[in-house]
Formats: sequence, C-alpha cells, structure tokens
Amino acid sequence: MASKEDGYDHADPDPARVREQLAIILSSPEFLASERGRRFLRYIVEEALEGRREQLKAYTIAQAVFGRDASFDAQNDPVVRIDAGRIRRALERYYLVSGNNDLVRITIPKGGYAPQFVIGADAGPAVEPKREEKPSPAVRGAPTGYRDLILPIGVPAIFGAIAILAIIRPLESYLWPQSSPAAATSALNSKTVIAVEPFAALGGTRDSADFANGLADQMIAKLMKVDGVVVLAPGRSGGEAAGAVLNLQGSVLVEGAVLHVHARLINGTDGAVAWATRYDRDLKGQTIIDVEDEIAAQIAREVSKSLEIVRPAATP
Repeated sequence: MASKEDGYDHADPDPARVREQLAIILSSPEFLASERGRRFLRYIVEEALEGRREQLKAYTIAQAVFGRDASFDAQNDPVVRIDAGRIRRALERYYLVSGNNDLVRITIPKGGYAPQFVIGADAGPAVEPKREEKPSPAVRGAPTGYRDLILPIGVPAIFGAIAILAIIRPLESYLWPQSSPAAATSALNSKTVIAVEPFAALGGTRDSADFANGLADQMIAKLMKVDGVVVLAPGRSGGEAAGAVLNLQGSVLVEGAVLHVHARLINGTDGAVAWATRYDRDLKGQTIIDVEDEIAAQIAREVSKSLEIVRPAATP
C-alpha cells in the first residue's frame, strides 16, 4: 500500500516521469557529480525501472559502471560504496538548492544501491473537482447572517479603493516594493564569495582522484553553512560577484594508507595567500567518506575564522 510522507506518495511512479526527472537532474548545474557519478546514477535508475533492483550489488555496478573485471572484491575496493555516498549527497544538495519543488524525488537509501522514487501528492493529472452548489440561506430556510449582508457591499468597495490607488500611484509600488540597485549592491558586497576549485590529485592514483572529488563535494556542503559566504561550485567564475572573491584550492596525495592534503585560500584580486594548511591522516581503520567529512569540516571552520581578516568593507 502506498504511504504518504512530507507530501510525497511512496508508490512507484510512472517510469516515463522518473526518466524525465533523471534528465532534469543530470542537466542541472546544481547536481555536483563527476561524469562517472552521472553514469552511476543513470545505470541504477534504469535497472530499477526495468525491475532488476535485486541485481544492484557492488559487484555488478563495479563491472557495468567502473569497468572492473570479474576479480573485483568489494571488501578490498570500496569504490562503489564511496561513489554511492557522493551521489547520495549530490542528490540531497540538488533537491535542497534547486529541486525542492520537483514533483518526483530520486533517492538512494543508505545501506544499498537500489534507488527509491517518490512522487508528489499533487503530481497527478489535474482533475477539476465538482463544485457543490450550496443553496442560499433563503433557500435553506436559515436566517440571513451579518456576513451575508457585508460581502456584497464590502467586495465592490475593496475593488473601488484599489482602483483609486492605481490612479494616484502605480499599484505595484504598494504590493511589490523594489529595492534600489545601490541597496542590492551593498547587500552583496557584505558577503564573501568562495570559489571551490577542484583539488589536484597527485601521484596519478585512482585513490587520490576519488578522494579529491569527494573532498570538493564535502567542502561545498560545509561552506554553504557559513554565514556571510556565497559558495561557487567547481568550474564557476566569481567574476560577476560584487563582494570579495576567494579561491579555495589545494592538492591530495594518497600513498598507501597515508593521506596528505594541502589546502589554501587565495585572494582572487591580488593572488595573495590568505590562509594555508596541511592535513595528514592514516587511513587504516577509517572509511574514506568519514575522513573526507572530517577534513572538510575542519577546513570550513578554519576558513570561517580567516574570513574576518580578508573580508573587505562594503563599497560605498
């Protein structure tokens, strides 16, 4: 039986509607995923729509999406689990930033790789409900109330007052007050724009590249919670921004079970280094996702503390 939660019907929607939603997500600039991650999402959605949810295991996904051979061992190579976590976070961010009004939601519940599709309660075909004709009080035999006498007089009076206001002054100046360009510029100048650049993966290893991509996703999510900061995703330019533009960049190197991360904050105006640090971690006994989350959170905290030094005063 279908259940409803948060305005969404947890029943399998029309496959055509799911594919349409998938195309919207994959084409959105707010869906921050690599090309491999997009293939991952497309593959598991299509497999689920074709009725093959039970086959969505790490082994089959590794072969179909990541090009692994029959010797793939999910215990020793967590690439599928790591990318599933990244796609899960990318979907959460997409629906938070630009897809909060989408009628179909695609999620990947934790603990598996089979996607879940939920459809908005109001996503069905529009059917105009039958209007129930209510007899007037006189027909029902009920006494005429005070409200029944006021409405025929009050409504025309309201429209008459609106017409007078429209003659004296444009009505939109009352209903939709416009902010002056100077006020909008002043508000934007009070914020700091941070452009998160892709971290360089050193050593040419797949582990370094995977960690660099995941760290960028985590840093974007963490920095979005910092007050007074506008975050630009990788590949976006801060040239149009009116406030201070800082570039967050760095490098990642995985040597066996040891991780080295260099991070720095560059002033986009003069190229001066505003903040820089290094993180070294032993990956033994830890998941990659947990390490990414921990380092990204620490970077966000330290960058937040550094902003008061590099944030300029608003332009008068």
